[in-house]
Amino acid sequence: MHRISRRDLLLASGAAALASLTDSASANDAAAGEKPKRTPFRPALNFGTLRGFNLTLEEEIDVAAKAGYAGIEPWHDRINQFVEKGGNLADVRKRIDDHGLLVEGIVTFFQWAVEDDARRAAGIELMKRQMDWANQLGTTSLAATASGITNVRIDDMRTLGDRYRTILKIGDETGVYPILEIWGAVRTLYSLADALAIAAWSGHNKAGLLLDVYHMFRGGSPFEGLSLLNGNSIVMFHVNDYPADPPRESLEDRHRVYCGDGIAPLPMIFQTLRDIGYEGSLSFEVFNQSYWATNDPLLVAKTALEKLNAVLVKTAENR
Repeated sequence: MHRISRRDLLLASGAAALASLTDSASANDAAAGEKPKRTPFRPALNFGTLRGFNLTLEEEIDVAAKAGYAGIEPWHDRINQFVEKGGNLADVRKRIDDHGLLVEGIVTFFQWAVEDDARRAAGIELMKRQMDWANQLGTTSLAATASGITNVRIDDMRTLGDRYRTILKIGDETGVYPILEIWGAVRTLYSLADALAIAAWSGHNKAGLLLDVYHMFRGGSPFEGLSLLNGNSIVMFHVNDYPADPPRESLEDRHRVYCGDGIAPLPMIFQTLRDIGYEGSLSFEVFNQSYWATNDPLLVAKTALEKLNAVLVKTAENR
């Protein structure tokens, strides 16, 4: 007789919870005479979660697939290391496709928003190279962060919007679009309000947001603000949790924990995302040294997915 493991049960429960969130929403939409909306919430693994294990790009992909994820977020430096050693990204793409994975986006840190023209031009050239990688790996998204302006407050959102439009127009040519990622502990582009202002001033219909549970909390962005958005404006959503201690102002990346192991209002966040029509991935990203100390990347990846699914079950139960 085949025994069902706790992990298999949690994975099945998570899938059922997603179906519950989707089906009940579809029924409500149908009753209101609206076209039903599908909200898959693809579980993805941001490879920052695995950085402390010092795996190769290929190994990271294999871990994500074995753990049961639908999508992945590779980091630019791992891709660069692979290419510099003579690797062919076509082989990586085949590996990804053979596993049935989607590349949700690439984690990048090019300097697109800095005041210095020469540095900004160099950052854009780097971005173009990374856009080429994205095309080869089959994704249409790159992270556009506060790299280079972390310690500078720029209040002129119109100018930042102009700079964002410049790189979005390059996306029109390449088919790969930079998406605004907030970092809660920096001085510019640290909040949902900053990201929305920059996106609005860009005046470009491909402007998009990359939001993160930890960064929203760290930067003081109320999660209730998500209800003001259209789900189509969010290209990707990073999931994680944070502890009650240390206090918000002292939190660092290393304090992030598995979903459900902290105090973040995750069921409310996930329900709000469903309510606004978000249909993208929930990409798990932490930098927890105690997880790396296990020396077991597959265990960490599996545990992260199990705990995410458990919260999704709770979200469905609370509807």
